[in-house]
Amino acid sequence: MFDSGLGGLTVFREVAKARPDARYVYVADDAFFPYGSHGETELVARVGGLMAELIETHRPDLIVIACNTASTLVLPHLRTRFSVPFVGTVPAIKPACVLSRTKRVAVLGTEATVSREYTRALIRDFANGSEVALVGSAQLAAFAEEELNGAPVADELIAREIAPCFIDAAGRRTDTVVLACTHYPLLLERFTRLAPWPVTFVDPAPAIARRVADLLGPPLSGEPPSPARIAFTSGRVPSPALAAALAHFGMAG
Repeated sequence: MFDSGLGGLTVFREVAKARPDARYVYVADDAFFPYGSHGETELVARVGGLMAELIETHRPDLIVIACNTASTLVLPHLRTRFSVPFVGTVPAIKPACVLSRTKRVAVLGTEATVSREYTRALIRDFANGSEVALVGSAQLAAFAEEELNGAPVADELIAREIAPCFIDAAGRRTDTVVLACTHYPLLLERFTRLAPWPVTFVDPAPAIARRVADLLGPPLSGEPPSPARIAFTSGRVPSPALAAALAHFGMAG
């Protein structure tokens, strides 16, 4: 399981439910966080190099790229270069547009994800008559990391970041918001409480978990595996607050 930081824990949680028999290593590339602040060529080189090292070290059966920013850019390069199966994380635009009754949908992601041609192609292919607003946030992923590290973020700061998602025009309100960054479900309770009206927030993690379970095949029998391990590319040791949060996700530091 790979992410730029800790957002991928929301994907890990669902995958571990679907396949509790599997053994997991979670790698957070926090030395390069946030990915949205780096250029495309730089990111392709960074993630490709790390994958080569991780595959050599861990010999995984499957790798989940639990990061929208990386998946929308790097996934084709990884699949060409390595034989290990990869499961990516991309904005859940198709199911969101199917769900929407008002046909007004927002995609809330990092600035990098919402600017990608990949994301715009998903809208062209799957909008299904919906008007889709792209909302890029430069702060929410960092806010989620701060919360996990025991540093609460003020409601007004979060409300300011999600406000552009909520459009009320021509008698139609936004009724569906795609969470196009794996960090964002960590703030879902706050989003729900701070939203100016009720909407459906679409998290792709359950669908990713189903895909992983399909690719891994039948569950293994025998002794239950040891807790998932986490590694930070910065080499940092989790703070007590973060260690407690990781334990909540079933992760050993």
